[in-house]
Amino acid sequence: MKTDRRELIAYGVFGVLTTLVNYVVYVVSIAWFSCSYIAANILAWILAVAFAFATNKQYVFQSTTWSVGVFFREGWQFFSARFFSLLVETVLLWLFIEKLHCNEYVIKLLTNIIVIVINYVLSKLYIFKKQ
Repeated sequence: MKTDRRELIAYGVFGVLTTLVNYVVYVVSIAWFSCSYIAANILAWILAVAFAFATNKQYVFQSTTWSVGVFFREGWQFFSARFFSLLVETVLLWLFIEKLHCNEYVIKLLTNIIVIVINYVLSKLYIFKKQ
């Protein structure tokens, strides 16, 4: 039980940091570089997922095996699962921004909540599961 609580707290801390990376890149891409919200979301996803993989592997799920095979398996599974959540997020952004005319910055924050839950479940049950 103690490990689960530590893991959940670590996921929360690094999840907040990953969300911050994601959101800042998204906002800067739109505000400073005039990217579309879709392009900004993809760029933000790439940088946030790279950060999240490193921190989740090392600090959250404490996957200590760094052999090439395990690293690439975990990396492939992590990026694949996160790609699924990218698709969910992109569809939600499109729906709320294009069809319902909501603010792209507010909707980005709200969709991140859904993405965080999806990513935790996939990471816990599928990617960094204890052998």
